[in-house]
Amino acid sequence: MSADAQWVRPTDTELDMFGLTHIGRVRKENQDHFMLCTVHPQVVVHGTSLPDPASLPLRGERIATYMLVADGVGSGSGGGEASRVALATITQYVASSMRSYHSAGAASDTEFYQALTDAALEAHTAVKKRQLLDPDAKMATTLTLAVAVFPWMYVTQVGDSRCYIYWQGKLNQITRDQTLAQGLADQGILPADRVSSSPLSHVLSSAIGGEEAMPVVSRVEIPRGCVILLATDGLTKHVSNEEIAEQIKTMKSSEQLCRSLLDLALERGGSDNITLIAARAPIAAGNAD
Repeated sequence: MSADAQWVRPTDTELDMFGLTHIGRVRKENQDHFMLCTVHPQVVVHGTSLPDPASLPLRGERIATYMLVADGVGSGSGGGEASRVALATITQYVASSMRSYHSAGAASDTEFYQALTDAALEAHTAVKKRQLLDPDAKMATTLTLAVAVFPWMYVTQVGDSRCYIYWQGKLNQITRDQTLAQGLADQGILPADRVSSSPLSHVLSSAIGGEEAMPVVSRVEIPRGCVILLATDGLTKHVSNEEIAEQIKTMKSSEQLCRSLLDLALERGGSDNITLIAARAPIAAGNAD
């Protein structure tokens, strides 16, 4: 593989992306939601004398790719409503904040970091307002948003749904779980190897619509050939990071990867809703030498 091939910006047709959500084997309702979309500038024709306006190039080159998972928590259907409201709010915010994309990837991209933080807090406010209409319902959700503006990806995290990058045989967990157990480990109170078995491992310390939402935004490079994976804890309760890496190593497509990971989680009990998004831009065969 040439050094330059991994930094050639992929076209829309070169993107291999797939997302799915599953109720699992135990829960009666799926409170997860996901969104996978690309963002483009668009010209809307309201009137013209041209005979065939449909033939005009009305959609511009892709600006960004959005991948978002939300794992609702709450009483009754409150969690599902919280994750739905969060996704709807983020989508609306994306459509209205395209002015900030010009700073993505720049040496100083403070504006873009702030836009992503504001989007998460806007979702937090929207869920809080929705809960006022049904005071007896408890509504909260995780929110993990990955925005790819090649060759960078910005990840916004609230809660414990995860974002991973697999590159050159190594799986890197970009996000850090915002749970009470992980917080104790960060303080040195709980040994790191006991976090996953702790009863506090799935108690959120930060959530959209919860008592407090603390968005964390990070930026990583995404060369062609890397694999991006977003997952709710319905997967990671049953499948370890090492096993996720093994599945990615032998993947044939993003859809096959998502379905294989889903099957593995279901085989091990499927105790929660399971939501996955996988994405990659393979290096073209002609550029692989």
